[in-house]
Amino acid sequence: MLLFLKFLLAHILGDFVFQPEKWVTDKEKKKVKSLRLYFHISVHALSLLIILFFDIQKYWLGFLFIITTHYSIDLLKLYLQKKKTKRIWFFIDQVLHILMLIIAASFYEDFKLSTENIITKKTLLLLIFILMVVFVSAIIIKIIITQWNPEKKKENDDSLAKAGRYIGILERLFVFTFVITNHWEGIGFLLAAKSVFRFGDLTSSEDRKLTEYILIGTLLSFAFAVFLGILYLYLLNFI
Repeated sequence: MLLFLKFLLAHILGDFVFQPEKWVTDKEKKKVKSLRLYFHISVHALSLLIILFFDIQKYWLGFLFIITTHYSIDLLKLYLQKKKTKRIWFFIDQVLHILMLIIAASFYEDFKLSTENIITKKTLLLLIFILMVVFVSAIIIKIIITQWNPEKKKENDDSLAKAGRYIGILERLFVFTFVITNHWEGIGFLLAAKSVFRFGDLTSSEDRKLTEYILIGTLLSFAFAVFLGILYLYLLNFI
């Protein structure tokens, strides 16, 4: 695990800390012909060399494996990603890189992840409740509030696409986390922050129906998250 963490540190330094945005843009434009791509790979190699400085002779095979696979995965992403799939390919890219780090670490250490340690009753229960917080609650809230029909968005509305959906998901996850970690004060802070940023604009626009519609949705969102958090803690006692 220590070796894997060293590999991961080098990866974070190379992919996030020491990779300027202009390098990313240049790579996407020129692909294999981009000099920034090779600067990027060189930064990864240098990071690994520094972190493994005293043991590089021992881990040279893992070093070559990581650098080679990193270059291949980056190149694959550059040629397969499209404008609409850039976000998806970012996560695919990172998952593949981390998988390669695990494989490289397994060359030298007994790096086995036991399913018995990962898939436990507690982790399954947590996963179920996270899915309920994110997806089930959203559908139930939508069913409840569709009985009201606020005025449709104006054509010049500059609201971000699906912003409300993601705000709702994030706020429920935050509230659920605050409840299960016994930080109830965080819920008050979150509700106050949302009130300042959102409800102020709505009330000033004198759109009462839309204000009440969003207020009901927000309170339902918070209520579901609090309820699920309390229920999760209660069921946790029986596992």
